[in-house]
Amino acid sequence: MPSIPTPLPDGSILAALDLGSNSFHLIVARLEHGEIRPIHTLAEKVQLAAGLSGRQLSEAAIERGLACLERFDQLLQSVEPSKIRVVGTHALRRAKNRRLFTDPAEQILGVPIDVVYGREEARLVYLGVAHSLADDEASRLVVDIGGGSTEFIVGQRFEPTRMESLQLGCVSYAGEFFPDGEISKKGFNAAFERARVEVSHIRKGYNTRHWQEAVGSSGTFQAIEALIALEGWRETGIDGKSLDKLRKRLLKYGHADQISYEGLSDKRRRVLMAGIAIAMAIFEELNISSMRTSTGALREGLIYDLVGRLQHEDVRERSINALVGRYSSDSAEAEMVAQSTAWLTGCVADVWELTSTDTELLCWAGRCHAIGTGISAKHYNRHSGYLLENCDLPGFSQGEQELLGTLVRGQRGKLSEDLMDVIPEQRRARVTKMLVLLRLAVVFKWVERFEDLASCTVTAKSNKLQLSFPHDWYDSHPLTTSELRAAIPSIGKLGVTLQLD
Repeated sequence: MPSIPTPLPDGSILAALDLGSNSFHLIVARLEHGEIRPIHTLAEKVQLAAGLSGRQLSEAAIERGLACLERFDQLLQSVEPSKIRVVGTHALRRAKNRRLFTDPAEQILGVPIDVVYGREEARLVYLGVAHSLADDEASRLVVDIGGGSTEFIVGQRFEPTRMESLQLGCVSYAGEFFPDGEISKKGFNAAFERARVEVSHIRKGYNTRHWQEAVGSSGTFQAIEALIALEGWRETGIDGKSLDKLRKRLLKYGHADQISYEGLSDKRRRVLMAGIAIAMAIFEELNISSMRTSTGALREGLIYDLVGRLQHEDVRERSINALVGRYSSDSAEAEMVAQSTAWLTGCVADVWELTSTDTELLCWAGRCHAIGTGISAKHYNRHSGYLLENCDLPGFSQGEQELLGTLVRGQRGKLSEDLMDVIPEQRRARVTKMLVLLRLAVVFKWVERFEDLASCTVTAKSNKLQLSFPHDWYDSHPLTTSELRAAIPSIGKLGVTLQLD
C-alpha cells in the first residue's frame, strides 16, 4: 500500500488556484503551527462563463484565461509542484472543449488541472469557510454564488452534512437577463423568478430548520455587503430589507456602467444586478433573515485539503472505504488486489515513471475493482467502472473518477476501442502502463496470501515486464499460472510484452 507521508514541517509553502467561472483566485500560503498563513493572494476576473456558448468555450475566453495564468505562474515558480493544487469549476465542467484550455494551461503551470463536480466544489468551499470561522458547535448554511453555479452546504464545524450545486451564477445570469449591461425591472424580475424556481428544488433540505447561521462566501456577497455598508443600512452582514433597498437603488440606473460606488470594479458592475437577483431569491426561498460573510472560500478549502492529502488525512480514503462498504464487495479479495497493485507499482515505478499519485489511484482502483458485483456478477467490471465515474466521491476530481472508471472497466476481458477516450491524449501512455499493472493484480487475487508473491522478481523495461518465480511456484498455484499465461495476449495489445520465467 502507499507509504504514509511524514507530517509537513512548519514553514512549508503551498499554493492553490481556483479557476472559477467568473474569476481566477490564487493563494500562496505558509504552514505555521498547523494553520495556514497567506503570503500572496491574487484574483482576476477572467469570466470564462461569459465565453461559454453551446457548451463550447470561445477562443477569446480561452485566451483570457491563459494570459491570466501566464501572470499567476510567476508567483508559483517558487512553490514545489507537489504542493500546488489547481481546480476548475462550473465553466470547465460544462465546456466540451475544455481541453483546448486545460492542456496549454497545464503546460504553463507544470501541474495537472482537476475539474471538480459541483458537490466536490461545495465541499471545498465549506472547508475554506469553516477554517475562517469560530470552531463552535453551531450548524451553518454556507452559500457561494459563482459565475456559473451556486453551491449550498449545511455543516457543523469542519464536516459538511448536505451539499448541493445549482446552475445559477452571476455571469451566466448577467448575460441572459442583463445583456450588454442593460438594467431593467423586467430583466431583474425574470432573473429573480428563475433563481427562485431553481432554489425551490432544494428548499426542503436547506431551510432554517437545518441550520443556525447563514454565511455567504463569494465575492458577490462581499460586494453586496460593502454596498449596504456604504449606504449606511447596516454596518456588517446582509439582510432581506437591505437587499431590497439596494435593488431599488440600482434599478434607477439604466446601464451597469452608470453604477458609481467607490471600490466597485467595472467587471463587478456588469454582474452585480444578477448577483443581487440570485441573492434575493436565496433569501426568500430558504427563509434567511440575515447572513454574515466570510473571506474563506474555495481557494482556502483547496489549501486545507492539500495539507490533508500531504499528511495522509485524505478524504478520498474515506470515500473509497464508504463505497466498498456500501456495495459489500469481498474485502479480503479487494485488499489482496490493492496490495498486489502497490507491490507491482513499487517494482516498476522508476522505470515506467509512475508517481505516488498514480500508485494511490491504482490501489483505490484495486480495492474497488469488484464493487460492481453488488449490481450484477456478469460484466462486473463495467458496473464497477460506472459506479466509480458516477457516484459522489468527496475528494476526487472529475478526471480522477474518470481515470478510476477507465482502469476498472479495463481490468479484464476484451479491451474496447473507446476505453481511453476520456483520458487526455498526453496521459494515455502512462494510464496504459497503469492498466497493465491492475490487470496483473486482478490475476493475483487467486493467490491466498500476499506473502506468496514475495518470491517473485519483477523486472521492467520501457515496454517489457518480466515475472520470475521459483519453478515449484507454478505447480503450487495452477489457477494463477493459467490466468497469467492467458493474460499475455491482452497485455501485449496494451503495448507491453509480458514474459514469465
